[in-house]
Amino acid sequence: MTRLSRDELKGKAQTVLGLIDPAELGPTLMHEHLLWDIRTPAMQADPDQGPEISLCNCWQINYGNRKAPGNYVFFDREVATSEVATMREAGGRSIVELTVGGLKPEPEGLAGIARDTDTHIVMGCGHYVDEYQDPANRDRTVADFASEMIDQVTLGAWGTDIRAGIIGEIGCQSPWTELEKRVMEGALIAQAETGASLNVHPGRDADQPQEVADFVAARGGRMDRLIISHIDRTIFDDERLFRLADSGCIIELDLFGQEQSYYNLNPRIDLPNDAERLRWMRRLIDRGHIDQIVISHDICYQTRLSRYGGHGYGHIFQNVVPIMRRRGFSEAEIDRIIVETPRRLLTFV
Repeated sequence: MTRLSRDELKGKAQTVLGLIDPAELGPTLMHEHLLWDIRTPAMQADPDQGPEISLCNCWQINYGNRKAPGNYVFFDREVATSEVATMREAGGRSIVELTVGGLKPEPEGLAGIARDTDTHIVMGCGHYVDEYQDPANRDRTVADFASEMIDQVTLGAWGTDIRAGIIGEIGCQSPWTELEKRVMEGALIAQAETGASLNVHPGRDADQPQEVADFVAARGGRMDRLIISHIDRTIFDDERLFRLADSGCIIELDLFGQEQSYYNLNPRIDLPNDAERLRWMRRLIDRGHIDQIVISHDICYQTRLSRYGGHGYGHIFQNVVPIMRRRGFSEAEIDRIIVETPRRLLTFV
């Protein structure tokens, strides 16, 4: 395999099929999973994986009334291809796929989906939260993690010659573990070396996104290229939201399509619906943060795929964008959020 240099990456976006002109990206989903396994080790070991997902049980599973660990794992390339094709028909052009170490990434599967649907798929790299990581990672150094991520961007990832185009989603939790901090420090070194953007999965605590932002800022990281995911399941007050935005990082609202208040990964909170997500976006825009907003669905359950009764990857383009227009978002604002900011973040610097 030939290593790409920083000069070869600079000014380009990198998809699973190779380097492209960032102008080709178009409307982009910034945080998705196409092939994944987000089951914890305990869930994987459970002999009862629940029922086969169907239109008859998807609502009960989504609302937490049916045990279904099998809902959290999906490797059907044929169905994934069909789901992405539906997104293309709805007006989407590109997907950032962030299935990283611990979640069983499949680069070759992503490349096949990209070819079959004429979709730009940008793959992430690095490692998810502590519990999911290979036990061997506990003995690895910051420099080792950094070297691995640099290789994943410049040479190839997960035993293939398919290269990542973004770092992350790097897993964090609250309290933040020492292993996760080492991975994060390695990610910051890899970001500085490659010019990629960095996506972070914060812990499910309202103060952890700010902890991550402060950690990155203290180490001289590029705040304008730091994307903090899942803000719409983590922060629920303007004070924290605006303080985080003032740090200069990118605010990712990525649970669009989850319209119910029940959130099975943290039943203690009430999840907002899409209307509330749009109100948060408007407050951020009115405060001057238009260039710090990206959106997505973060699909990682089968029940969120249209095949099984969910909204699918086309939801933002088919349903949310028209609502944005009805709610007074200008075409320029919509374009900044779904085209221009993703393009900037996916362009190597």
